[in-house]
Amino acid sequence: MGNLIRFLSKNSFLFLFLFLLFVSFTLLVQNNNYQNSKFFNSSNFLIGNLYSTVNNVNEYFNLKEINSELAEQNAKLKSVQINNFYQVYGNVFLINDTTYSQKYVYTSAKAINNSTNKRENYITINKGAVNGIKAGMGVVSAMGVVGTVKNVSENFCSVMSVLHEKNAVSAKIKKSGYIGSLVWELGNYRIAGLKDIPNHVKLTKGDTIITSGYSSVYPEGELIGIIQDFDLPEGNNFYNIKIELAVDYKKLSHVFIVKSLIKVEQEKLEELNGN
Repeated sequence: MGNLIRFLSKNSFLFLFLFLLFVSFTLLVQNNNYQNSKFFNSSNFLIGNLYSTVNNVNEYFNLKEINSELAEQNAKLKSVQINNFYQVYGNVFLINDTTYSQKYVYTSAKAINNSTNKRENYITINKGAVNGIKAGMGVVSAMGVVGTVKNVSENFCSVMSVLHEKNAVSAKIKKSGYIGSLVWELGNYRIAGLKDIPNHVKLTKGDTIITSGYSSVYPEGELIGIIQDFDLPEGNNFYNIKIELAVDYKKLSHVFIVKSLIKVEQEKLEELNGN
């Protein structure tokens, strides 16, 4: 306490000067319109910048929650796209007011582990059986096809990536409609091969490759990639086609797990046909 009193006594003239300066400044602002407006404009500018800075900091720390909310909204939007529905017909005639029945629903998730440099690459995702995830479901991202759910635990699942030598995706050339099989051929994690495209098909570099919709794992039209290069070996009936994959697996983060609502029905019918 004694030290505080000695400090105040020693600096009493400085505190008196500051007090008188504050009083004079207050009187100047209160009694002059020009100074008054300048002061309040400046204070509003400083306070506005302070609030903006605080808001930016808060938004930065809330990015994780915001991204999660956006992923959920995207999943809902993807679920109601028209290519996830199929037309429902009457027994004999087409219903004039065509109605649609939903084929696919999407669940947002996040990739928490991933590999790209093995022969058989897998991705771990933070959704599992408690979220209704089952083996055989497709996985896509905002950029395109990712892979197929392989194993499921209570809270997680592992996905057989497109970068897996045993994972074949039914693919279609968007422009011509010809269907083939997309298989990763090891090596470059951004390049895969498109098989079974006959030599009479007209190809162009940059042609878009999408899912065919044949397998019921993915809806028709999900982006796979574009034709990077192709050639026709002498005496061969089918092209060698290199596809640049749309998904950069080294940047993979948010994904969507695709549930087919008619997959079981389709598979039972195909089993009866011996497919």
